[in-house]
Amino acid sequence: MPLKALLVPVYLPSLLFAIGQGAVIPIIPLLAREVGASVAAASLVVALRGIGTMAFDVPSGSLVGRYGERRTVALGTALLVIAAIGCILADDPGAVAAFVFVMGCGWSIWMLARLSYVSNTVPVLSRGRALSTLGGVNRMGNFIGPFAGAAAIALGGLEAAFALQACMAVFACIVLLSASVPEDQAETSDRASRALHGPVRLRSIVAEHGRDFGTAGLAGSLISMLRASRQVVLPLWGAAIGMGPSQIAVAFGLSAALDMLLFYPSGVISDRWGRRAVAIPCLGLLSLGMIALPATSSQPAYVLVALVLGAGNGIGTGIVMTLGADLSPVRGRAEFLGVWRLVTDVGQAGGPLLIAGATAALSLGFASVAVGALGLTGIGLVARFVPETLKR
Repeated sequence: MPLKALLVPVYLPSLLFAIGQGAVIPIIPLLAREVGASVAAASLVVALRGIGTMAFDVPSGSLVGRYGERRTVALGTALLVIAAIGCILADDPGAVAAFVFVMGCGWSIWMLARLSYVSNTVPVLSRGRALSTLGGVNRMGNFIGPFAGAAAIALGGLEAAFALQACMAVFACIVLLSASVPEDQAETSDRASRALHGPVRLRSIVAEHGRDFGTAGLAGSLISMLRASRQVVLPLWGAAIGMGPSQIAVAFGLSAALDMLLFYPSGVISDRWGRRAVAIPCLGLLSLGMIALPATSSQPAYVLVALVLGAGNGIGTGIVMTLGADLSPVRGRAEFLGVWRLVTDVGQAGGPLLIAGATAALSLGFASVAVGALGLTGIGLVARFVPETLKR
């Protein structure tokens, strides 16, 4: 399948969906504070979105495997609409927390369904470009979303941002369901195998692919850890060396711009020279950036390190999804990808927690170096234990 064939069934709905998500992500802590949550409680509310995503990774895989991508996406959209309406009507922190958790569950379904569809329909030799483009589209949506959310808030308050999210999710679902796509041979084969051999059990998926989860999955988790930690450490270190919010925002913007520019070259490298040719530079640049950040004491040096981190994140666009897609079996693919996402999402949740613990125990600089050093171990892991999946 050529990549342009993915425009309507994958990229356009993913962009719309990501714009809606980007519109509310910065608003969630503000809504929690508005209904009476403390700063600490508001932070917990924000974390519940990621926890909801992790909690629903494996069930999402089972749902996609049993009911198919389209029906499961419709369910995910319904959950997001319920979450958005609930946040609009909520008048206490507990209710906001519950609906933010549901929001994370809906996000998990959407991401798993799109990953499963691309894994089923795109051949291995084009998969790096297809999934790096999907990652780039999500980055674009998250970049546009806050501006769209700000416009909505100016017109109707915080609640308008959640209304915008619900509308974008519904619109994305309509676009996806209206797309005319051929029945996928891999999915048909999977259903035929289920009919002959029975349903795929998660226990058998974990048993058969435990080595993949423990090597490539761990490497993906380290990449996710570095990405999430970067978003925490970069603004905090900027403030620590005396930079103002606007200066930090500019550095973030430059880093994000470089990140977005590299998503397609990342896919080309992945499809031409292999997945490890992307994973190792990604781990290396992100790790070195985290290690170098505490050595900066001026704005130019800080911006330079921010660009290194943006380059590392950009060159690794879609690599975690690509490794999971390459390693996934035809029969039980959705269930495999559900477990894969859970393993790699642990790093996304664990990175900020590691930063918080190391900072409380010693210092922010030590925390940044510790995460960077841990990330460097991922290079050896990929080089020694992760097979080059492009050859499969």
